[in-house]
Amino acid sequence: MSGMSMKKELHESDNYDFPLFVFHEGNNQEAFDFFGAHKGECNGRKGVFFRVWAPHAVSVSIVGDFNNWDRSRTPMHRMSDSTVWEVFLENVEQYFTYKYSIETAHRSIVEKADPYGTHMETRPNTATKYFDIDGYKWGDAEWYKKKSRINPYQSPMNIYEAHFGSWRTYPDGQPFDYVKFAEEMVPYLKEMGYTHLELMPLAEFPFDGSWGYQIIGYYAPTSRYGTPDQFMKMIDIFHQNDISVILDWVPAHFPKDAAGLFEFDGDCCYEYSDPLKREHADWGTRVFDYGRGEVQSFLISNAVYWVEKFHIDGLRVDAVASMLYLDYSRRQGEWRPNKDGGNENYEAIDFFRKLNTAMFSRNPQVLMIAEESTSWPMVTKPADIGGLGFNFKWNMGWMNDTLEYMRMDPIFRAGNHNKLTFSFFYAFSENFILPISHDEVVHGKASLFGKMSSTSMEGKFASMRTFAAYMTAHPGKKLTFMGAEFAQVIEWDYKKGLDWLLLDFETHRKMQAFYKKLNHIYLDNSAFWKNDDSWDGFKWICADDYTQSVISFRRIDTSDPNVKNEIITVCNFVPVRRENYRIGVPYEGSYELILNSDDVEFGGSGVTVNKTKKAEEFSMHGCDYSIEIDIAPFSAVMFRYIPPKPKKKRAPSAKQAEKAAPQDKNAPSENTEKAPKTAARKRTPKKAAKKEGTEK
Repeated sequence: MSGMSMKKELHESDNYDFPLFVFHEGNNQEAFDFFGAHKGECNGRKGVFFRVWAPHAVSVSIVGDFNNWDRSRTPMHRMSDSTVWEVFLENVEQYFTYKYSIETAHRSIVEKADPYGTHMETRPNTATKYFDIDGYKWGDAEWYKKKSRINPYQSPMNIYEAHFGSWRTYPDGQPFDYVKFAEEMVPYLKEMGYTHLELMPLAEFPFDGSWGYQIIGYYAPTSRYGTPDQFMKMIDIFHQNDISVILDWVPAHFPKDAAGLFEFDGDCCYEYSDPLKREHADWGTRVFDYGRGEVQSFLISNAVYWVEKFHIDGLRVDAVASMLYLDYSRRQGEWRPNKDGGNENYEAIDFFRKLNTAMFSRNPQVLMIAEESTSWPMVTKPADIGGLGFNFKWNMGWMNDTLEYMRMDPIFRAGNHNKLTFSFFYAFSENFILPISHDEVVHGKASLFGKMSSTSMEGKFASMRTFAAYMTAHPGKKLTFMGAEFAQVIEWDYKKGLDWLLLDFETHRKMQAFYKKLNHIYLDNSAFWKNDDSWDGFKWICADDYTQSVISFRRIDTSDPNVKNEIITVCNFVPVRRENYRIGVPYEGSYELILNSDDVEFGGSGVTVNKTKKAEEFSMHGCDYSIEIDIAPFSAVMFRYIPPKPKKKRAPSAKQAEKAAPQDKNAPSENTEKAPKTAARKRTPKKAAKKEGTEK
């Protein structure tokens, strides 16, 4: 077919029912259905349409093996919308390899991968491969029914974050493919008590060292681990096993790789043209132009694409703070204030509101999670009341304060007690996730185990168990990066699998057993997650025992007003045993031990055994009752409230029955008993009231 006849026939496809003006306005949520490669018919012949947005291009051709990468052989034509280019090709089969050859306004030639391509060559090659993603038959309908009944705010969320290529590998160091990964991961997550899997970015990226955060194929699952169909099969397997999948998503920046979005048609298309806005100098990347309609459509459609085409349950949005602030990682003179003189990026704010409004209108159960590292207000409040519209946010403040505290020599912890307690001043201002993520175990920061301050290995293990228990009991959903659950010793290395051989050592096996126990306690006790977003679900017992570095608090499920559903947690953060430690408790009854981090089965000393404790009628910490416990060095205990059994009514004695019988009012009274007391006197426990607790 000659170029001229091709052009004549292709103009007939301009009648395709696609509102390009909506794309330009930034309101198209399904741009992937038009741009990229799509099967269709032209003049009665079957083939594939290829369409690309290149507004500054002088000419565009499609090149590949099929035409010996010769740009003169298969030119594309401008559609009636002059910014969009199109060509129709017959005989396009699965894995057909291509790029767009673009003649720029500067008369140079650049070759680009398809921004909407669904599959790509495996690194180091960067061409797009045609792949029809609509043929997969999903088997997760039952999962969607279950999910529709779940309120994510009042449900357990225990997230296991994983880097795909380094969780586990074959003996030769090669990573699993998508299906093998799911088959190995599913039983592990279920056994360990994780509800969600969060995967670091899996959209196509050329450089392994970026961990997936520098993307060139936003619509293409990376070919490192298989095909798009295999990616879908992986998600299907997780859903059929009741596991939600969250994918890291990167709308903050993209790399300067020649085949990617960088100066796509020779000029700035996807990035800001303003030199004071377009660069992330620290990362060597470009910043998306959030004020441009076509970029908004590209990114919002991409978020929709992963959720609707690949059945992803949620997106963790990377580096939100870098988008919100014009001066993020920029010195004076390297940024320009907004029209009101501030550092807020109004275009990014509007983009987030538009993004989240679109996502929740289409998929009400989706998780939209912001990695926002500052105190930006109302991140998880609805867009229509001035919020950004996410439904969860990583609590980076809690993470930074707590890890700093755990690194600290215990002798200095008394003076830094606020590191443990400050997070409660804002714990319910947003819907938080408590993250111990990959970012905290690289670049010389040490593994989570390595952060624990102690002069002995036993102390490090004990400290880590205490920290994990504190994290579980603290309000907020949970996220733990892979390897922490068995006390990975060295920092995470993306180039190799985790050190599973550590499980040959008893101490690491017991740490894994502790995480398993802790996770299932979290799942089985609704007090930890039913009222996660308000003060109704949390009450301090004692926040200020800084001299002994002990905290105690209640977690409460208020969903049934007729049932008192509570867990009490006490944490000791120093290597000193606290004997006869008294804390106030709210109710009469008993408090059953459900976790002791110092138990021998977890690698603890076992010197302290806190069995079920009966509340004593002795007021403390503002409560009418209290219990006395022993708590080992570097340890945490959890108690579940057990209401007292109702007292059985005894049959009255003959004398009592005689007294209760009706009497002649005129008969003389024989009752010589004293009148009953008006109030019962409180009993003082036999042990001395002055104990090693915090009451003064």
